[in-house]
Amino acid sequence: MAENSNRISLWGIEVFLTTADEGALSAAARRLGASVSTISQQLTALETALGAQLIDRSTRPVGLTPAGRMFVTRARTILAEAEQARAELSVRDLSALKSLRLGVIEDFDATVTPQLLNALGQALTSCRFLLHTGASHRLLDQLEARALDIVVTTDPGTAIPGVETHPLVRDPFVVAAPKGLLDDRGDLLRQLQGHPFIHYTRRHHIGRQIADHLARQGLAPPHRFELDSYNAIMAMVAQGAGWTILTPLGILHAAQFQPQIDIRPLPLAPLARQISVHARTGEMREMPQQIAQQLRAILTEHVITPTVGALPWLVGDLALI
Repeated sequence: MAENSNRISLWGIEVFLTTADEGALSAAARRLGASVSTISQQLTALETALGAQLIDRSTRPVGLTPAGRMFVTRARTILAEAEQARAELSVRDLSALKSLRLGVIEDFDATVTPQLLNALGQALTSCRFLLHTGASHRLLDQLEARALDIVVTTDPGTAIPGVETHPLVRDPFVVAAPKGLLDDRGDLLRQLQGHPFIHYTRRHHIGRQIADHLARQGLAPPHRFELDSYNAIMAMVAQGAGWTILTPLGILHAAQFQPQIDIRPLPLAPLARQISVHARTGEMREMPQQIAQQLRAILTEHVITPTVGALPWLVGDLALI
């Protein structure tokens, strides 16, 4: 027993991060398909190996100790590196693939897509890649029409016959407002209602999600602008023309405007979208699942960890699925 007391396991790290995200050992157990006693044992073993208490079990929900807050970023990096290694090793099984037609939503353009293509290019040295960027519904139409092999899109909300789906990330909707517009001590919703709303176009699924959610809350903020470009929307918000509702991934797509905006939780019932990898069932063998593994590692390192670090209130909301 003494020999193992200082060993850190990936399973223990995953248990720790899941407990931190969920705020309860029972919820972590459900998410991981384990017993509460197993979760508790893994946390104790990890704390023993590190020589520090990570989880404060005396609070409800359970919280991170100062040591736990220090370790959480490092833990996410460790898991991301392990996932990346698994993905790189498994994707080499298809090293003879000659071509891949890949569709990816524009939200991933800035950081995620280049990282994915670089990883795939190194593993599939004989493959020719065709990348198409566009709206989710258009990419799914092209997948159905056999113009694309694999697509990364927002889930349409219903199962698609003949299509396999590999979930990636839950991306919650948040408020983006001009810098200094909102007083956090006051009623955020009331403050927002006094300013123009800039709407993401309802011709796309994300825009319809926003409009439907506002309608369910009995809200119809007046708006003059309905746009289909993250950059255009964020530029207008940065210039003080109004506020908007988007997701962290959408806002990251227009990262150059972030110094001029404030991001706040949605002052309504929570709303999130799910982004997944889709492919025609069985046609690409293990490739869709392997691309999903690559993307989960990239999202953890380049999106979730830095975003949650800057906006800690997103912990558990912006998360892998």
